[in-house]
Amino acid sequence: QVRLVESGGGLVEAGGSLRVSCAASGSMFSIDIMGWYRQAPGKQRELVATISNGGSSNYADSVKGRFTISRDNAKNMVYLQMNSLKPEDTAVYYCKTVGQRYNYSPRTQYWGQGTQVTVAS
Repeated sequence: QVRLVESGGGLVEAGGSLRVSCAASGSMFSIDIMGWYRQAPGKQRELVATISNGGSSNYADSVKGRFTISRDNAKNMVYLQMNSLKPEDTAVYYCKTVGQRYNYSPRTQYWGQGTQVTVAS
């Protein structure tokens, strides 16, 4: 069974930094896209950043220049370094991967349980 486990969330003051991590456990034939999404209270879940297995990244406009996504393919981990945090970055941050469990499996999305990031003004 594939599991994603996030860690590293917490409380930080505005202007501060946090790094959240996500570990994918369980055997997988391939992992394509890894990414971070977030959901603030009363709002829809939104994309924060994604990164391909080749290292190409994509960011939401609201985090460009402040957040950096990276991944370690050997460890099946993805990271999100968040700098210059703002109160509006407060949300539950979710990790997502897209990949194949076996070489004959369809590409499937897997989600983590989320980690809370709170930015105090």
